[in-house]
Amino acid sequence: MSAPDRGALDIARALIRCPSVTPAEGGALAYLERLLGAAGFETHRVTFSDQDTPDVDNLYAKIGAGAPHLTFAGHTDVVPPGDESLWRFPPFSAEVAEGRVWGRGAADMKGGVAAFAAAALAYVEENGPPNGSLSFLITGDEEGPSINGTAKLLQWAAARGETFSHAIVGEPTNPDALGDMIKIGRRGSLNGAIAVAGAQGHSAYPQQADNPIETLARIVTALSEKPLDEGTEAFDPTRLVVTSFDVGNPSRNVIPGQARALFNVRFNDLWTAGTLARHIEALVASAAPGARATCTFSPCNSPAFRTQRSDFTDLVVAAIADKTGRRPALSTSGGTSDARFISAYCPVIEFGLVGKTIHATDENVEIADIEKLTDIYGAILRRYFGR
Repeated sequence: MSAPDRGALDIARALIRCPSVTPAEGGALAYLERLLGAAGFETHRVTFSDQDTPDVDNLYAKIGAGAPHLTFAGHTDVVPPGDESLWRFPPFSAEVAEGRVWGRGAADMKGGVAAFAAAALAYVEENGPPNGSLSFLITGDEEGPSINGTAKLLQWAAARGETFSHAIVGEPTNPDALGDMIKIGRRGSLNGAIAVAGAQGHSAYPQQADNPIETLARIVTALSEKPLDEGTEAFDPTRLVVTSFDVGNPSRNVIPGQARALFNVRFNDLWTAGTLARHIEALVASAAPGARATCTFSPCNSPAFRTQRSDFTDLVVAAIADKTGRRPALSTSGGTSDARFISAYCPVIEFGLVGKTIHATDENVEIADIEKLTDIYGAILRRYFGR
């Protein structure tokens, strides 16, 4: 493999050209496996399965031995492109125009994977194996159910005796410009439903029925009119958001027998999924005493977590500031990411590209940002391993 093929832009374009819509591997992991293997990384392709979910390919690659062990985590799967006729360029063509590379996954997050891969390859070529271990945890199941991806890959690595000291997830964390933001944690996410049973009847005789819509409306108002807490130093307040209010009633003159609402809660580290569920149940009971209301909650694999400030976080901040002139904010905003799984194994931070076009038609990223991110990752590697 020639030197130009190991540059961040070349790697990014090769990855974008792989149609790796979850759960399809699309050739992306095979490409990375060849690329890293040729540079001396020990590589493992691992496929995981689970009931009622598709099989998913994952990649683990490592060079060096012992501590400290820095792992880079990311994903090569992407969301569907939607109507391809609406794209300026075909979504898997990786066209270059106006100083940008265009295509599904350019920002989320094949550009970030490419930048770290290019930085790692350059570091190993210059210095040889690190004084410690450098590895990649790359999944094909981040944009999907996240069942057969990073969580199981971490378990697989731990069973092999791998111990991680620190981790970087290359998600696109910057809202406007490279260097704006590092994610040092994430809010948890809990999904649930509330069902209220009433008594069906004629709308002309409401006194003979029990309208569940009115009861559910009181409950929904009580749950969503204000945050569930005041937040913490690192996290915003916990808030419940109602995402659906359903009756399934085709008739205007019939009071329905049941009403149902769906909701999502993004919660901070004051709660676990269990304590939050019990709190919501108590609020429902208080909002509608005596009502036949039941709460159900989906299994939660998205707890809130926070990485405390340390020499490692300071190292990453210093590398970013040195290369961009910006001192990044330390944030816990946004949705969930695979960092939630990694946090159980080692301290983890997230830093990647600008995320303005993620999941959008005409997703793209500035080539200069991919190259600058490569420089930042390279600086992190040199500071981390001491050379």
